[in-house]
Order: sequence, then structure tokens, then C-alpha cells
Amino acid sequence: QRGSGPHKIRAELRQRGIDEGLIDDCLAVYADRWHTLLAEVRERKYGTAPPADFRERSRQMRFLQQRGFTAEQISRAFRDD
Repeated sequence: QRGSGPHKIRAELRQRGIDEGLIDDCLAVYADRWHTLLAEVRERKYGTAPPADFRERSRQMRFLQQRGFTAEQISRAFRDD
């Protein structure tokens, strides 16, 4: 709900000592929802318009990486635009 991607969630759970198998099982449940969440997070921060240039696109991609989304998820979202 905070707009975190799977990498960030995994890291936080590992830090709290949660078993890796349990983390995998829990994150697998949401596998089909990451794209939607990524789009919502990006829209909240930057609006619905696609990035105007390469610099803006790079800035948005870095933001989403910091939020814990995978490179594949991010590149797919920008290809869909």
C-alpha cells in the first residue's frame, strides 16, 4: 500500500529475519499486480503524461528503482507508454 516494489519489500522482510521461502510465497501471490502498482506510483508522482525527454524518463526510472521495482517491470511500463 505504500507503493513499494518487490525488491524493497523482500529486503525489508529479510532484514526482519523472515524466511526466504515464505517471502517468495507471499510475493508470488502479487506477481500479476506489480505492473498496476508501478503505474499507480508513477502516476501519483509524475502524472499521466509520458516523460517528455530522455532526462525525465531516466529520472522517473531511478525513482521507481528506489521504490524497489525491478528493471524488467520498469522497462515494461515505459514500453507500454
